[in-house]
Amino acid sequence: MGIWQWIVETLRSYPELAIFLALAVGFFIGPKKLAGFSLGNVTATLLAAVAIGQLGIAVPGPIKSTFFLLFLFAVGYGVGPQFFRGLGKEGPKQILFSVIVLALCLLAPVVCAKLAGLDLGYAVGLYAGSQTISASIGVASDQINRLGLPVDQAKAYLDAIPIGYAVTYIFGTIGSAIVLAQIGPKLIGVDLAAACAEYEKQMGGGQVGQDPGIFSAYRHVEVRAYRVDAASGLTGKPVRELFPGLRIFVERIRRGDRFIDADADSVLEPGDFVSISGPRDALVEKVETVVPEVEDKGLLDMPVTLVDVFVRSKAVNGKTLREVADLPATRGIYLRKITRSMVEIPILPETEILRGDILTIAGSTRHADAAVAKLGHADRPVESTDLAVVSAGIVIGGLIGALTYVAGGLPISLSTSGGALLAGLVLGYLRTIHPTFGNIPGPALWLMNTLGLNIFIAIVGISAGPGFVSGLQQVGLSLFLWGMVATTIPLVVAILLGHFVFKFHPAILFGVCAGVRTTTAALGMIQEAAKSKVPALGYGMPYAIGNTLLTIFGMVIVLILAGGS
Repeated sequence: MGIWQWIVETLRSYPELAIFLALAVGFFIGPKKLAGFSLGNVTATLLAAVAIGQLGIAVPGPIKSTFFLLFLFAVGYGVGPQFFRGLGKEGPKQILFSVIVLALCLLAPVVCAKLAGLDLGYAVGLYAGSQTISASIGVASDQINRLGLPVDQAKAYLDAIPIGYAVTYIFGTIGSAIVLAQIGPKLIGVDLAAACAEYEKQMGGGQVGQDPGIFSAYRHVEVRAYRVDAASGLTGKPVRELFPGLRIFVERIRRGDRFIDADADSVLEPGDFVSISGPRDALVEKVETVVPEVEDKGLLDMPVTLVDVFVRSKAVNGKTLREVADLPATRGIYLRKITRSMVEIPILPETEILRGDILTIAGSTRHADAAVAKLGHADRPVESTDLAVVSAGIVIGGLIGALTYVAGGLPISLSTSGGALLAGLVLGYLRTIHPTFGNIPGPALWLMNTLGLNIFIAIVGISAGPGFVSGLQQVGLSLFLWGMVATTIPLVVAILLGHFVFKFHPAILFGVCAGVRTTTAALGMIQEAAKSKVPALGYGMPYAIGNTLLTIFGMVIVLILAGGS
């Protein structure tokens, strides 16, 4: 037996190795860029699995379902805080807009599938690929299995799904980015870069010579030591009054042989040595012009920290950074990053802080501890995941999802996968109330999300492999063109609707549209075209809703097309 034949037989005997081979190839090829575009890990894994599937490898069914449940639970857990909470000033408007656009994202593929005469499997693939929602494949597959179809027909539908997905996904990704980043601004006649610059000014950004908010000048923060004398004008009044409008803080005082931790009410005396923190340019222009800098290692030797804070406080939810700046608990704190729905958003004075945001803050340990106590929970790296709660959540959600209601002869249910998604949403929200309950560290959540989806996709591809090539030959070009239509129409309507009806500012409009379609790749291209991170301000809430409803629509499209056939 030759080495090649031995490898093939081994993969057939141990299909788990074939799954990991598909992952290895997919994750190697996925990030590679050609003309600025990459397939992405999911599509590359699917295509690698299809190629491996030509060897006739059978993968046991429960493995696929197990990892898909893990993936959907992780998706729900990640977006739960924004899905149930996180309502800013434009939250209600964004929710209504998202629901309308998502209805179009379902309707367009349904109409295209009917006009093209596609069977149920290809229609589901068209939907999943054109809307770039891989998770819907599993939900739709569950619903197809519940229809009570003959085994051969059900298998034919299930094998057609990855073909439709692979053919339509490429334009679904590239086309979405082009429509939103390039065509969209021309469609409504705006200069996206200029619109974002204007919006930044409205949000308090771009102000020269002063600190526009709580965390505006965070990149060049330093701590320096100075000697205070009577002529400086810094003595005899509380330190909070020394540099009004600027985030310059007296951290410590050395008075004789004593070291004093300063607070907002501390008063300096002639002869004091002080350590002062602030943006480097502010220290040079505002402090060194009135007091001389000195070298004082003992004064500067204070513990500092960098910590992620999971925001859960009702008191700060919806407040702007400028408002948070006035809180005593934020004294001496500088922000490095704001992450919302796994996307970094810009730091501007009028940026709203929402429950579920993760703030990366820097400062002395005593200031950081005070800020954490006010804002929420320190999301410090931990190694353990609360698997008891996670597993119980999946079980309870799955049991709820398994409940079935028969209408018109069609069984309707969330399915176990939809139940797992619901359980993740609820537990993700509960984390904003009890942050130590059901804890999943960020890296563990990423692994659950990425590994769960891609193992599921790998098994789908391997199982569909034998019939993939012939199916592609039958419907390839036609399906690709219908996929272009199903991708483009909802996005064009969303842009016009958002601009003329909902009156979103152009700077965030395209971020809102990208969030509804859960296309982070398009958001990246939008930000590149805008030369700004401002579009990300519209991404979070629509993303949470889109990720949930687009997944559940995998079941809905099966019910619509099965009921109409």
